[in-house]
Amino acid sequence: MTKDVNPDWIAAARTLNEALPNLQRYDGATVVVKFGGNAMGDDDAMASFARDIVLLRQIGVNPVVVHGGGPMINDMLKRLGIESTFVHGKRVTDQATVEVVEMVLSGLVNKRIVQAINAAGGRGAGLSGKDANLMKCDVADAELGFVGIPRKVNPGILKTLMAAEIIPMIAPLGFATNGQTLNVNGDTAAGAIAAGLGADRLLLLTDVEGVKNENGALMGELTPQEITKMTRDGIIAGGMIPKTETALTAIEGGVRAVVILDGRAPNACLLELFTDQGAGTLIRPPR
Repeated sequence: MTKDVNPDWIAAARTLNEALPNLQRYDGATVVVKFGGNAMGDDDAMASFARDIVLLRQIGVNPVVVHGGGPMINDMLKRLGIESTFVHGKRVTDQATVEVVEMVLSGLVNKRIVQAINAAGGRGAGLSGKDANLMKCDVADAELGFVGIPRKVNPGILKTLMAAEIIPMIAPLGFATNGQTLNVNGDTAAGAIAAGLGADRLLLLTDVEGVKNENGALMGELTPQEITKMTRDGIIAGGMIPKTETALTAIEGGVRAVVILDGRAPNACLLELFTDQGAGTLIRPPR
C-alpha cells in the first residue's frame, strides 16, 4: 500500500536539502539581530521571531538579540504625564525620561522577548548594556541629555551565555564613566555589540525591505563605497541614513557583513541566512 505524501512536506524537505551548504557555513557563527519596529507589538509576529531565533540556536548558530522599544517608551511617558522637549527634532532625555526608558526597555520589553524565546523552547536571558560593564558610553550631545554613544564593549558576559547555549536579549542602555544610565539608539547599540563580538552577521530588522536605488528597486548587495556614494547623491536619505551608517561603522569594527531587511516578513532571518537569494540588502566589502 502506497502512502500519499503531502506536496508541502516535499517542498519543505527540498528547502532543507538546498539549505545545507548555508547551514554548514553558519555553524558556530555569531549573528547579532536588531529587533524592533511593528513586529514587537504583534503577538504572532513576536512568536514567529522567537521561533526563528530558537531555531538558529538549535542548529549551531549563536544568536544575540538587541531590541528597541520606542513606541512602548512613548506610551509610558504619556501615561505618566511626562512631557518631552525636543532639540533639532530629537527628544531630550532628562533624568525622569531616562528612568522611564530603563524601566520599559529592561523590564517590560526585554522580559516579553525573553518570555517568547522561552515559550518557543529556547533559553533566553535578559540584560542591558549596564550589566557586567557590557557597554560603556560617552554622552552623545549635552543638549540631548542622557543619550549615549558606545565607546567600549566588553563582550565577556555574552560569550559566557553563548557558551552555555543561552540566548542573550539586550536592552540598549549603557553607562557613563560616572555610572549614569544612558539611552542608546538600538541600531547603534547592535552595531557596537556586533563589532565587539566580531560577529559574522549583523541583521538590522526594520519596517522596509532594504536599501533601494533611485528607481525604487531593492538593492540585493552593496559595498561600503556604494553606500557612501548613494548617500552623497541623496538616494539614501531620511531614516535609512542612520541604518547604513550603523552598517558601515560595524563593518569598520570587524563585522563581516550587515543586512538591512524587513522584519515584518515571515521568517526574515531564516530567509536571509539559509537561502541563496537572501532577503533585504547585504552590505559588505568587495570580495
